Amino acid sequence: MSDFFRRLRERKLVQWALAYAAAAFALIQVADIVGQRFGWPDQVMRIIIVVAAIGLFVTLVVAWYHGERGAQRMSGTELMILALLLTIGGAVAWKLGPTAPKSAESTATSAPNGAAVLEKSIAVLPLANESGNKDEQYFSDGLSEDLITALSQFAGLKVISRNSSFQFRDSTDDARTIAAKLGVAHLLEGSVRRGGDAVRISAELVNAADASTLWSQHYDRPYKDLFALQDDITRAVADALKAKLIGTATQSDRPRSGNLAAYSAYQQGQFDFFQHTGEDAHKAVAHYTEAIRLDPGYALAYAALALSQAQLITIFSTPDRREWADLVEHARSAATTALSLQPELGKAHQARGFVLQVIDFDLAGAQGEYRRAAELAPQDATVQLNLGVVSASFGRLDEAAAYGQSSTTLDPLNSLNYIYLARSLIALGRYDEAEAAVHKAIEAHPRAAQSYSELAVIEILRGDAAAALRFARQETDGFWRSYAVALALFVDGDRAGADAELDNLLSRYADSGAFQIAQVYALRKQPDEMFLWLERGLAVRDPGVTTLRYAVFVKDYATDARFAALCKKMGLP
Repeated sequence: MSDFFRRLRERKLVQWALAYAAAAFALIQVADIVGQRFGWPDQVMRIIIVVAAIGLFVTLVVAWYHGERGAQRMSGTELMILALLLTIGGAVAWKLGPTAPKSAESTATSAPNGAAVLEKSIAVLPLANESGNKDEQYFSDGLSEDLITALSQFAGLKVISRNSSFQFRDSTDDARTIAAKLGVAHLLEGSVRRGGDAVRISAELVNAADASTLWSQHYDRPYKDLFALQDDITRAVADALKAKLIGTATQSDRPRSGNLAAYSAYQQGQFDFFQHTGEDAHKAVAHYTEAIRLDPGYALAYAALALSQAQLITIFSTPDRREWADLVEHARSAATTALSLQPELGKAHQARGFVLQVIDFDLAGAQGEYRRAAELAPQDATVQLNLGVVSASFGRLDEAAAYGQSSTTLDPLNSLNYIYLARSLIALGRYDEAEAAVHKAIEAHPRAAQSYSELAVIEILRGDAAAALRFARQETDGFWRSYAVALALFVDGDRAGADAELDNLLSRYADSGAFQIAQVYALRKQPDEMFLWLERGLAVRDPGVTTLRYAVFVKDYATDARFAALCKKMGLP
């Protein structure tokens, strides 16, 4: 045995081992930094560590055979010792390998849209309001949304949007079930109690695979220290998930001035905005306006004001044209102000893009703003949706479908994301995938508008009139049901019924449904009437007109000179 250790010294195995260990350590550190920067999954780092571990034993074997005195025949004892070293190395590699850790179980599961679940993924569930006052709900929701925004800026960390995670308010589902529905590996949950000048927050980070707690903390702080408290929670969660901040955080729900009163008004606006009704949208406008009054430099409040005013115009439309004109002017002004105050704010670029898209019909300008918004806030699902819609308008359907898939990953329970994804897939002729996307929309919101009308369109394109009519009559929204039934009755051969349903559309939805009326005429092979209603849609700023390059039935007339003229008016090729 003493002869063996003498040979170790002669062949400098200790020096070889130390040199290799130093080089391997440096390589792993560099790989970790690069991996965090580019969002590599943890699986990659495990493979690097495994290879490095195996490489150590290979290096020792090579060093033994090619030492200073050249290779010599090994004794049986020496062979046994080296075999033991290699066996230990293999065991270490197996232990560190991708099959051992719990996290590998999470990466093997699937998200709702079929994508693999990332280990570094999280959903912030709405913090429970324990103040005893339901009017304080906006405050706990606002804190939850702020955490979503803050965590979205960490490299390689997938964060689910508010729209989907907030659907589990007061849910009785267990952590594994909620995480499976959202396509994440971790959940952040807790509660908020606000009383007077004090705030109490309890927060817990849960590993969904086994419901174990990775981190938890209770905080009692003065209300004036609210922003610092939010930062403490964000850092603690990021540390637990080993996530690193991308540069300097520029996306925040807070005013740069630190004005808590303005922040509170903004939170109330957000609470109303996400109720998705015309009445609440007007309330949101009032709260955002108050936030701006309290802090004229609050860029995010201006962006939110622009978005809510634009939605009042396009979704919750009013017959008062004077009010319509005022909303247009104020939306444009608010978006411009938001950008001038904070050019690096993603929501400001999104607001400007939305105004350009739905009010000015400047799709090229909107596309540029959305792309900048996506650079600044890559995990904003609405921006991904907006980019998909504009890409489809320009005829880049594969790109549109990719953006649609991204929006469903970040916001997996938003039915609208699946509807727009389905429309891109329909235009590509991928009807089975489109049908699957619509069923995801129905699964997320069984009574959401447009879902069954899209299934009816798919069946019309497949040539199954009976199935189309069956789905059309299941549509939950009155306008979309009338539209789908008018289409389905016509292809089913019921001309009288189709005419009656078209008359219903004309009498009730002449302004708000101009584009869909044009689509009905397109299916009926009446191009003159179709172009008449497309022009009307352009005049009343019906957002549907911007989709004419990929919308079913209408796009069949793409070779008509009138079609080209319409595209030219909107800057479309």
